Parts: sequence; C-alpha cells; structure tokens
Amino acid sequence: MSIIDTRTPDAKRLIPGATGDWEVIIGLEVHAQVLSNSKLFSGASTAFGAAPNANVSLVDAAMPGMLPVINEECVKQAIRSGLGLKAQINLKSVFDRKNYFYPDLPQGYQISQYKQPIVGEGKIMISVGPDREGKFEDIEVGIERLHLEQDAGKSMHDQHPTMSYVDLNRSGVALMEIVSKPDMRSADEAKAYVTKLRTILRYLGTCDGNMDEGSLRADVNVSVRKPGGEFGTRCEIKNVNSIRFIGQAIDSEARRQIAILEDGGSIDQETRLFDPGKGETRSMRSKEEAHDYRYFPDPDLLPLEFDQAYVDALAVDLPELPDAKRDRLVNKLGLSVYDASILVSEKAIADYFEEMVANGADPKQAANRLINEYFGLLNAAGLSIEEGPISAKANSTIVMMVSDRTISGKMAKDLTNDYWSYRVEGGVEVDVRLFAKERGYDQVTDTGAIEKAVDEIIAANPDKVEQAKAKPTLAGWFVGQVMRSTGGKANPQAVNDLVKAKLGIE
Repeated sequence: MSIIDTRTPDAKRLIPGATGDWEVIIGLEVHAQVLSNSKLFSGASTAFGAAPNANVSLVDAAMPGMLPVINEECVKQAIRSGLGLKAQINLKSVFDRKNYFYPDLPQGYQISQYKQPIVGEGKIMISVGPDREGKFEDIEVGIERLHLEQDAGKSMHDQHPTMSYVDLNRSGVALMEIVSKPDMRSADEAKAYVTKLRTILRYLGTCDGNMDEGSLRADVNVSVRKPGGEFGTRCEIKNVNSIRFIGQAIDSEARRQIAILEDGGSIDQETRLFDPGKGETRSMRSKEEAHDYRYFPDPDLLPLEFDQAYVDALAVDLPELPDAKRDRLVNKLGLSVYDASILVSEKAIADYFEEMVANGADPKQAANRLINEYFGLLNAAGLSIEEGPISAKANSTIVMMVSDRTISGKMAKDLTNDYWSYRVEGGVEVDVRLFAKERGYDQVTDTGAIEKAVDEIIAANPDKVEQAKAKPTLAGWFVGQVMRSTGGKANPQAVNDLVKAKLGIE
C-alpha cells in the first residue's frame, strides 16, 4: 500500500544538521489494554497487581485441546473506541495467527488481526503549542486501523541470578492496537497525539490509560528525510511507556539517524529500545516484515460479524467526548478556549468542574478558581483531582461566597487552605459556610465599622493624604492599610469606595 504524504514541510519543525535541515517522520502504534473484567478469549481475571501466574486459565497457558472463545465486551469496547476516533467500523473482521516464538508466548503464536481489522481509518485532532506568539496549531492525525489482539506474558530477568521467570497474568489480556498514519513531524506532536488518544479512551471508558501499569504503551516509528523528499528507512522503538519518554526517544533517534546519513551511511530497518537513563536508543533486533510472521486466519475462530444496528446501539450510549465538551464550555458557558481545553484534558477534571457549576458556581469563576488556585494545591501535594481533599461542592460554595461578598478573595485563599488542612487531618465533609463562620471568616460589611477604620488610617497619615490627592492611584495604599487593620475581613469594594470619597478623588 502506498502512503501519500499530505503535509507541507514546516520550517518550525525542521532539525538543523551539518548538511542542512532535516524533517522527522513519525508514526505510532499504541497498544491500549481493553477495560474488561476478563481476557479476550478466556474467563481469567484482568486485575492488575495479582501474584505471578494467579490470573491464568488453561486457555492462557495454551494447554492441549483448549479453544479460544471471544469475549463480547472486548468487541464492544473496540467498537466504542472506533466510534470515538471517528473511524470506519468494519462489520466483518477476521482473527489471524501471528507466528513467532518468545518464552512468554505459550502458544507460539499471537491471535491478532491483520488484513481485516475490526476498525478501519479514522482521525484525531491535536493541538500543538503555544508558539512564541502564544498561538496553538490544530493538526489532524490519521488513524490507519484499530485491531484487537491478545497480549503476551512477561519475562522477569531480575528474580534469580541465573534464570528468568515468566509471569502469564497478562497472557491473553485484550489489547487494542491503534496504528496512526505517519502524519506527525515533531516529538511535541507525537506527545500531543498520545495525550489526546489516552484522553479519548478514558472518556469512553475503554482503557484506563495507566502507562505506569502497562495499560497503554507505544511503539514509535521514526525516520528522517530532507524536507519534502522521499520517506526514509524507519526504525521502530518498542514499548515506550511514558509520554515524556516518547518525546525523548524521538529526538534521540532522529538525531542518531541524521548523524549516520550525514556521515555517508545508511539506516538499517530495525527494532530498537529506548534507555531513559542514557537518553538514547539501542538496537534490539532486525525489523521483521509481515511475511516473517506467516499470518493466516485462526482456524479456531470464525470471522467476527455483526450488523449496523449493533454498532448504532453502542453509538447511542457514547459519552460527550473532549472536543465536543470543550466547544460546549466555550459556546454555552462562555469560557475561553484555553481554559476549556485545560478543563476537558481529563474526564475527572471536567466532571469536577461541571459538578461545581451544577452546585451553583458561576462557570467563569469556577474555571478560574480550579485552574489558578486549586490545581496549584493539588500539584504541590502530588494529588490528582480525584484524590484532593476538597469536594466540588465545597469549592463551589467558596466561589459563591466570594460572589455574594460573604468573604473576600484573600479570605477565600485562607479559607481554602484552612479547610484543606482540616480535611487532610481527617475532618469529615461539612458545610463550608458553617465552617467559615466557626473559623471567623465573616466579612465585615457594616459601613459604619468600615468608615471608622478608614477615618483612623486617614487621620494617622496626613502626608499620604496630600500625596493621594495629587496622585489618585495612591488611594490603593489606604485601601491596603484598612484591609490590614481589619484582618482582611472588610469588603474590599466598600473600602475602596469610602477611601475615594473621603479623599475627594474619583
């Protein structure tokens, strides 16, 4: 199959070399573990963290006479993923045997899909930036296919001084291999692609995307060429399990290939591994071609067939996906594209924000509070939004307390820190308004009390009064002094209005 290159070389993404600029071409094969309770062809558990070889059926161990039986939930999850990727759903697909030997592959072959996958071409829109002008660039990355296959087990080489052990818990776990087209031209684009793909799968509930557990990992195909030239020979970097490492592996491999070509050498098509410690790739084996695997239809499995009504029924229950949610937050709630993009980047964050709005918080103020204040607390504590101690309802109440002038913005920060500590120390969820009242966070709104404080500050600083009359911006100094004298509890707007009135400035 010939590949048509539709992207024009972009000077911003070219890599300078001794002989001129080079362009990197990137395609990704992402292996996403299907969220299901049991494996693709057996009833064994898929639970992570079990003791070695605890989740292994006779089918997974390839005992003689054992036959695979398709798990329908895995099929549904693959279809849902295809729909989320705006891809063609193939009503008929075929499972093939991919033949190769490896110690943790008990059958001596992998059941996969080759020429007739369950999902065909689709696309993902990614956003890359910001550039020096603060702008983001939207790029469409094509999806070549999504097919179902079973995972292999795991070889463990650090458990014994002279032997390797094999854990077959992962053997037979359902994977979706999602193959992109070679549409990416930089490490940043590749990282944005994997980030967006993982977000979509998490929204759909078809993969948890936990890369540290191996639930999502990528094989990275890298080649280089002179801008606009023919595609070069690609090398595949296997099983990269971190978005950061994906970026590092691409940069390292691109520069390795450029150095070889500029020295008059040629690139060998091979499979490589990325060493995060050294920040470089190293050769693993020569790259196999499709004919090396001797694909043929699995004789134990009939072709997988369903009708359009089956697909349509699954499509009805799909959740709102990130791009659609972002557009709704912008068009219906009035958020900026930037704020909306941050809020939809993780489903848990989007759900938290929408719960705040449902509890009465103004959307723009809720977004501002999350992005500019609460995320900072979470990051400093190393917590996700699901793990944070302040509920969406509590944060919503704090936003509304500022809006109705029960507390000032400064008091909101103090209250948040106080309530955070209370919850971390084991305090139960309570009404934040009652909590604030008990801790003395009532804002002073009595005009008489505020006027008395303003009069005292003005009387004590006659020299500053004359300066402020000559330079009205100095009125802010008086406001600050009044706020300090009232412990930050005075209503800032009332203080500002009274200061200006007393000083006779507008």
